[in-house]
Amino acid sequence: MEENNSNNAVNEIKKTIAVVDDEPDILELVSLNLKKNGYKVRDFLDADTFYNYLKFNVPDLIVLDLMLPDADGMEICKDLRGKPKYAKVPVIILTAKGDETDKVLGLEIGADDYITKPFSPRELVARVKAVLRRDSNPKTTHISIADAIEIDLNQHETYINGNKVELTSSEFKILQLLATRKGWVYSREQILEFLGVQEKGVLERTIDVHIKNLREKLGDYGKLIKNIRGIGYKIDELQA
Repeated sequence: MEENNSNNAVNEIKKTIAVVDDEPDILELVSLNLKKNGYKVRDFLDADTFYNYLKFNVPDLIVLDLMLPDADGMEICKDLRGKPKYAKVPVIILTAKGDETDKVLGLEIGADDYITKPFSPRELVARVKAVLRRDSNPKTTHISIADAIEIDLNQHETYINGNKVELTSSEFKILQLLATRKGWVYSREQILEFLGVQEKGVLERTIDVHIKNLREKLGDYGKLIKNIRGIGYKIDELQA
């Protein structure tokens, strides 16, 4: 039992948490409590220094304030979710904005958790641990949707009830992106970026065409892909 606890402690010590908040007192409080629990912490007072850090590093988790002096935290979260290098890094929003609308929007754009100020440092640490545990599953080479659709990431193939479905490269990547984080809403811009489309002449409307074709090829399961008006698309297994 003691050996297992020791191994867990070693694993947690290796985790690096990036904390972005423009209030020095909050930054110090969060940093201190995370360090007490064995985490490495990198703290930032603004978005600019945080992005400079990201050029050469990928943290295990990000604690992000929404109201920064040089950027909107929501936009930062959306930006990270659209970049494959950072798309899977868990984000916990820590903010004074406690309206339900803000919470819903934060979770819809890809945040893993949402904590409002004032907050309990012990609760914050507990939530960090919970999110990291949830995110620590071994990387899979297969993704399953609704116990019917199987996505083989190695072979770049898709099957419905054992029958292979021919998808274009773009259709496969879109399905992969949506299926990796079921329930998460991705904007058309984020999907385009994931596809690696950077030509200025390509309109976000192109994504609607890909989605239409993808739904048709998925047949009855095409309805799992939901259009969230004014935001983008997601896969929702609960509303099949």
